[in-house]
Amino acid sequence: MKNKKFNIKLFLSVLVCLILIIIGGWWAFCVKLYNDNINIRSDSYEPLMLHVEDFEGLQCSEYTFPSDKGQNLAGYLYSYGEEQHGIVVLAHGFGGGGHNSYMDCADFFARNGYYVFAYDATAMDKSEGDRLGGVPQGVIDLDYAISFVEANDDIPELPIVLFGHSWGGYCVSAVLTYHPEVKAVIECCGFDRSSDMFESAGKDQAGSIIYAMTPFIRIHEMIKFGKYATNTAMDGFDVTDAKVMIVHSADDDVIGIEYGFDKYYEKYKDDSRFTFMRFENRGHNDILYDQTNTYFDEFSAEFDKWLEMLDYDYKAEDNKLKFKEDKAKYINENLDREKLSHRLDENLFGQFLDFYEHAII
Repeated sequence: MKNKKFNIKLFLSVLVCLILIIIGGWWAFCVKLYNDNINIRSDSYEPLMLHVEDFEGLQCSEYTFPSDKGQNLAGYLYSYGEEQHGIVVLAHGFGGGGHNSYMDCADFFARNGYYVFAYDATAMDKSEGDRLGGVPQGVIDLDYAISFVEANDDIPELPIVLFGHSWGGYCVSAVLTYHPEVKAVIECCGFDRSSDMFESAGKDQAGSIIYAMTPFIRIHEMIKFGKYATNTAMDGFDVTDAKVMIVHSADDDVIGIEYGFDKYYEKYKDDSRFTFMRFENRGHNDILYDQTNTYFDEFSAEFDKWLEMLDYDYKAEDNKLKFKEDKAKYINENLDREKLSHRLDENLFGQFLDFYEHAII
């Protein structure tokens, strides 16, 4: 009898150890995937970067300001003269470097009466940091950016509104918890919880297995970022009187519409503070652009033809450096920078402008 009891205890102990090993191994695997895809440094691709000179009359003053760990972030104040009546703080998306891809958005708002304060998040472009850390770092950096704008004597004390796309859409929403004084938010293609970015973007590759990963990602973010990881976009919405515009497309294959727009619409559709703008076929990265402007598609098609004409295997490791140089040279010689930098849907942005105007009255 004693041997039987001993065997049962031994079996249970071994079973518990095996379960813990499996859970620990799965957790480590999930965190590794997260770090490989999100905890990275991201810099803009220089040949496709936008420049202040691409926008006639646009003025830019550069700043540096510290974020939570003392890392200095690069900030940029865009303007046309000194007649602005508000400040747009712009939070960029993930994966393409810092704010550079949104310089055309900054130009539009600056041309129409706003200072625009943009910045490069941690470990992106001119900002310090070897790695981002995780999705909640975006909210932290935005929190510090808004505080910097409010405390800087060089920047006029004007109503502050926020604009963000994708990761930036989540950031401008969640940060309201820490800055309820913000007057208005335009959130494009965003999501509610920090773990949503990993889950939504990973669906195509992992399938339904992604749902078994998400709980471990949430725990990982919570351990690393504390309150910033548990704070959601809707938490931000609920502690402020700010006007909120939610913009999303049903065919978004990067951040599914169910992670943001659908959730918000269900809860806030009858709330007069909220304005919803749903599209059916504008995707994720192109949602802000004029749908009739096909320049970049045309350029990409010509680039593909150039690839086919190369007299070497550009995919071979030995040709990696040569191809990098040839590609940059081709882009620099053939890209029409005027067309590249003026693709925004100005009708859409006109509606954004009207939304801000009514919010800061």
